[in-house]
Amino acid sequence: MTEAAPRPWPTELRVDAAKRTLTVTFDNGERHALRAEYLRVESPSAEVQGHGPGQKQIVTGKENVGIEALEPVGNYAVRIRFDDGHDTGLYSWEYLLELGRERETKWRAYLLAAKREK
Repeated sequence: MTEAAPRPWPTELRVDAAKRTLTVTFDNGERHALRAEYLRVESPSAEVQGHGPGQKQIVTGKENVGIEALEPVGNYAVRIRFDDGHDTGLYSWEYLLELGRERETKWRAYLLAAKREK
C-alpha cells in the first residue's frame, strides 16, 4: 500500500504594504500571490458559497477591497478580515493552495459569471 504524499504546509503568509495581495509560501516551494479581490469573491463563507451545490453567489464591486488583518484559526486555517467588513469563512491551508493552483481557471469563471450578472 502506498502512503499519500503529505499536503504542502504554509510556511509564510505575507500581506503586501498596499494591503491588496496575500502571498502564501508552502514548504514544497510553491508560492502564490493572491489578490484581495480574488480572495474576497472566492471566500469560503456561506454568504458567497451558499449552503449547498449550485448556491454560489457572484460578488461584484470588490476591485478596491483590501485586507485589514489575518487571524490564525487553530493550526489549519486563517480568517481574513477585509476592509469592506467581510470576515466570515475560514481559509484552510488546503483551500489557499487550491486558490493558488487554480487561480486562472477560477478567476476566468468568476469574470464570466460576473459579466452574466450585469
